[in-house]
Amino acid sequence: MSVFQSLAWQSAWWKEWGEHHGFALIDPPLNQRSGIYIDRYRIRSLIPVQCLQFVGTNYRRLSTPRTEYNCLSSSGDAKAARARLDDMAAFRWTEAVFRDVHAASSETSAIGSWAASNGWSLREVHRDKAYSVQTSKSFEEYLATLGSGTRLKLFNRRKVLAQLGRVALENYWPGQTDRFFELLNGFHEQRWGAPCFNATSLKFHKAFLQAVDEEGGRPDLSVLTVEGIPTSVVYNVVYQSCSYNLQSGYVENFHKKVALGVLHLGFCLEQAFADETVERFDLLAGSGKKTDYKKHLATDEEELVSLMVVRSGFHRALYRAKDAVARRKAARMQRSDRQKTSGLAV
Repeated sequence: MSVFQSLAWQSAWWKEWGEHHGFALIDPPLNQRSGIYIDRYRIRSLIPVQCLQFVGTNYRRLSTPRTEYNCLSSSGDAKAARARLDDMAAFRWTEAVFRDVHAASSETSAIGSWAASNGWSLREVHRDKAYSVQTSKSFEEYLATLGSGTRLKLFNRRKVLAQLGRVALENYWPGQTDRFFELLNGFHEQRWGAPCFNATSLKFHKAFLQAVDEEGGRPDLSVLTVEGIPTSVVYNVVYQSCSYNLQSGYVENFHKKVALGVLHLGFCLEQAFADETVERFDLLAGSGKKTDYKKHLATDEEELVSLMVVRSGFHRALYRAKDAVARRKAARMQRSDRQKTSGLAV
């Protein structure tokens, strides 16, 4: 299981967002098992929705830090997952959304068979890939597996960075946590035009870090400085033999030859390889602003899928109509693209 199913993450999330109007916790999180709640609301003030979902996720109404690798049972066992799903059927809900579950897992199969056996519809609402690096071999062996361009950005450009001044790494946990998040938000403001975390998300992350530290995890709020000036930050947490790369930020356009964010990740990866307690460095899901750097760095990848089970007959009809419109729109776009291609060929 992952850091996202730790009591530290689950409890901190519910503490910050659990009081949201319409939320009702029906099955609290246990260690290494996601909690479940129901969100009751209306779409456009008209259509009533009662959405069953994992603690740490919210479909439609809230944007919160992403919670990945969600699971129904601590063992990942299909029978345990099905038993919990059957328990959930006793509650009133119109749809259930299971976000970011392992696509090839027995639990995902259990969700599909559960929906089918009850005559409910199953929809895929999102699919993504999570990337990770196995750290069982040496860092040098890992570097040798990379493409020359990736290796240059991740490691070889350290020489260029060193020419600019004294390079140092420091973990800002626990004494400089506020300063770390100030730097992270500032770098994101410069790069994306908005801070990485709002006030509520900051409270969540600080509570999570304190709790995960007490739970046996090891926060690594890594700050890379050049001549004492912070230039890049990487937010990692080591939990149960895995280092999770939760966020990062850096000075935009620092040097034309240095990909600062990737170079800093290289230092973090080297530390993970050197740590005998760490077996994997998890880059998680998502891609970069300009390039899919995670794919180039990863030794492993895994598909995550988000599934919706629609229980209400009324809502099943609405989604069928919505999906039909989407299919027609996609077909029109494909025909248009073919016509454009045909015109270019002429």
